[in-house]
Amino acid sequence: MVFPPAIIALHAASFFICFMALYSAYHGVQIQRRWDLKSGSDLQLILERRTYLISTILTYVFGFELISFFLYIYTADRLHSLFVGAMCAAGTLQVNEYGYPALLFKMANFLLAGLWLILNYTDNRAYDYPLTKKKYLVLLGLTPFLLAETYLQATYFLGLKPNIITSCCGSLFSAGQDTLASDLAAIPPTPTKWVFYLISGSTLLCGFLFYKRGRGGYFFAAMSALTFLVSIVAIISFISLYYYELPTHHCPFCILQGEYHYIGYLLYGTIFGSAIAGMGVGILAPFRKRESLAGVIPPLQKKLALWSLIMLLAFAGMVTYRMVFTDFILRG
Repeated sequence: MVFPPAIIALHAASFFICFMALYSAYHGVQIQRRWDLKSGSDLQLILERRTYLISTILTYVFGFELISFFLYIYTADRLHSLFVGAMCAAGTLQVNEYGYPALLFKMANFLLAGLWLILNYTDNRAYDYPLTKKKYLVLLGLTPFLLAETYLQATYFLGLKPNIITSCCGSLFSAGQDTLASDLAAIPPTPTKWVFYLISGSTLLCGFLFYKRGRGGYFFAAMSALTFLVSIVAIISFISLYYYELPTHHCPFCILQGEYHYIGYLLYGTIFGSAIAGMGVGILAPFRKRESLAGVIPPLQKKLALWSLIMLLAFAGMVTYRMVFTDFILRG
């Protein structure tokens, strides 16, 4: 077992997040059953005070959840020197069968936590808290994912043993292997470029039209989610190649290292942020006509759309700049 400070911090944060999620979910069940803002009963007053406290705590808790995603990747990358064959986080996460599943759950929880924070912020802006039941219903669905993430992360770190022989990123993300990573690396770069710029351009257009006219929120949210998925594939297929200046190095983790000025954190941060803000527009769309939210949601949706567009432009700009101003030429 390996226990550097970063792993201890991840364990402590995950167990605290799970504890608060379970505590909040327990009260969330009561809120689903008993919440009635028109009632002046003692129970309703208790629930109102409790939900205000829980919402405040969960704001910080889910903030920690967002940070823990990047800390998990950073920790996995820093540990690669302990394992024979590992060159970055790709090899470290391959040491046992729990590393990559934990990463996938962290990715999903990152997006879900971000959307919950948007719902919570919107609900707190209204005088009658109209989204209270909705946000606690989302919390009830999110809690099992948080528990699964904590279990997988703990099992992964507890199963780490130094000097284990593992695979390097060059073998994991190379064509010819029967794995998902290999299949993504084998996607031809040129068609992927066209798809990436077509989808990104369409999303930017949809976001601009929504920002100007306030229509098409659901479509913009769907396009933001699609752009997120396409961007992850594009990083493996061709974007990473321009940073490594190697036609066969498809690793999505090495760009997180100091050798590449930690540019990967900026790339992933912008595309994750763009996805959350864009999907947040769609999450809020069904509640635009609520009386107490009529003056809250439309301007908030515009802000979210603007931030989504800014971050997507930043991501596409960084990618395009690297493609144009590098001596590396990629064909095929």
